[in-house]
Amino acid sequence: MLKGKTALVTGSTSGIGLGIAIGLARQGANIVLNGFGDAEGPRAQVQAAGQHASVRVAYHGADMSRVADIEDMMAFGAREFGQVDILVNNAGIQHVANVEDFPVERWDSVIAINLTSAFHTTRLALPAMKAANWGRIINVASVHGLVGSAQKSAYVAAKHGIVGLTKVTALENATTGVTCNAICPGWVLTPLVQKQVDAKAAALGVSNEEAKKVLLGEKEPSMQFTTPEELAELAVFFCSSAANNVRGVAWNMDGGWAAQ
Repeated sequence: MLKGKTALVTGSTSGIGLGIAIGLARQGANIVLNGFGDAEGPRAQVQAAGQHASVRVAYHGADMSRVADIEDMMAFGAREFGQVDILVNNAGIQHVANVEDFPVERWDSVIAINLTSAFHTTRLALPAMKAANWGRIINVASVHGLVGSAQKSAYVAAKHGIVGLTKVTALENATTGVTCNAICPGWVLTPLVQKQVDAKAAALGVSNEEAKKVLLGEKEPSMQFTTPEELAELAVFFCSSAANNVRGVAWNMDGGWAAQ
């Protein structure tokens, strides 16, 4: 379905981003990976997923808190593949503390990586998308883009901001072939969430499995984690012709969290 298209996925060396990159590669899209840590393992996984379509996979290690890095990454994607047709803004970090105790530098980092980076990638991707009259911008927000949780002020503010940016981007391009939508997952067992599970297990003195049940029970009625594979299928749908007129939505996959 996406043969000949190129997708750039930020924060895609693990977790949700990697799952989405694999899903898009299966549909034939070339992939630009981004993230910290090991890149060769994720690259091999994405390459294998797109092997049937001779998908090409590149990697750029941009620090998503640095504008110059982001600009270099976007130029790299265009240079390697002609242009970026699909932009998935997924990079994110978390910090937990009460507002009055929240370290200022941590606030700045969360806002920079979770929100401001998506503005920069979007502004840089749009001109080529508009010229081609086709493009897909998919912002990985969170159920925290729709509702709040205590001790997550920066994360919730950033994710609410991403939902707002999604709506404005969609409206500004509503008469073109460029769409912008957000995915709002609930609990997904990524390395980021596993840290929260570990912390809860330690705080409560329970097993990791019990801590998962406690975490899910607090917010998610389905009592199950959403998987990166499920989120990837939603991203694929957004890229399909069936979603040509899906514009500016914040689509939650949260096991009923926001329905309460």
